[in-house]
Amino acid sequence: MKLDKYEKDIEKSFERGEWKSVKNLDKEKKKAVDSAKATMRKNKTMNIRINEMDLNALKIRALEEGIPYQTLVSSILHKYVTGRLTDKRV
Repeated sequence: MKLDKYEKDIEKSFERGEWKSVKNLDKEKKKAVDSAKATMRKNKTMNIRINEMDLNALKIRALEEGIPYQTLVSSILHKYVTGRLTDKRV
């Protein structure tokens, strides 16, 4: 498996012994899982009209990512509203 720079940095940090286990690991795991589930919970539906070329481009990008295009759109919107969507051109 090929690691990117960020993943290699994490691996090196781990190998240097910089990572320590947390107290009450099971409790911390449960908190992380619950948080992830809450973040990914989809409990509302939204219908939008979109340009056909944009929709096709979204579907292609989703195929490249290996996810359904609706999931990609939802992820993009979530990142935007939480301030985590960044413009690579800036």
